[in-house]
Amino acid sequence: MKRQRCTRFDKEKGFTLIEIITVIAIIAILAAVVAPRFVGRTEDARIAAAKADIAALETAFDAYEADNGSYPSSEQGFEALLSITNIPPVPTNWKGPYLKKRVPKDPWGNPYIYVNPGTNNTTSYDIYSLGRDGKEGGTGPDADITNWTATEN
Repeated sequence: MKRQRCTRFDKEKGFTLIEIITVIAIIAILAAVVAPRFVGRTEDARIAAAKADIAALETAFDAYEADNGSYPSSEQGFEALLSITNIPPVPTNWKGPYLKKRVPKDPWGNPYIYVNPGTNNTTSYDIYSLGRDGKEGGTGPDADITNWTATEN
């Protein structure tokens, strides 16, 4: 009977514990460095999307105002951009729909808010999102996204 020779390569068929721990440590370090950059970008993208939605809504409201001589009331709201309404003041020259589809929710899943006359834009209307936290005010990613510029007192 012949004996099989055992070579050094045959004995080392796997990874050592040190090698596995080293690879896990490298992956953890990379994740710790890279992940926060992508998390911040997600919030930035949501804020940019809310600003773009508000700008599109402003365009639709301005077209409504150009046709009818005034902006829809708060009671008429966004629905006035989609179909003619019987809620006073009834539009006299409605040429809509002014939006192709329903008003989207903000990127955090909350409805946009429309107020006419505006409390910040007193000669027109306010449109805003309550931001990530869904509450008025806030700072950073929790700040409201609005169609007016905040002023400091």
